[in-house]
Amino acid sequence: MVPYLRQRVQGTARRGILGVVESLPVVVHEPSRPSGGRRVTRRRGGREETLGFAYSDHDLVVFLEAAGVADPEAALNDPACVQWRGGQAHQWTS
Repeated sequence: MVPYLRQRVQGTARRGILGVVESLPVVVHEPSRPSGGRRVTRRRGGREETLGFAYSDHDLVVFLEAAGVADPEAALNDPACVQWRGGQAHQWTS
């Protein structure tokens, strides 16, 4: 199993980016217009939390590192950890 994500035995919650049970994945929303970039959010405590606005894979890696992901570069391509919405993965402009 991937070291940054462990499935919880009961239920569908996962032990994830902060080491506590939380809802995954981190969501990378559609590119914004006209500036480009994508809003990055996650569910925490039953609420959506904005981690920031990413303009590149590097920006997203920085957000994941700050959130405590052990291997953020590997997490970029793992749909169990990062979900890309409204555009292709790794596409930063609209």
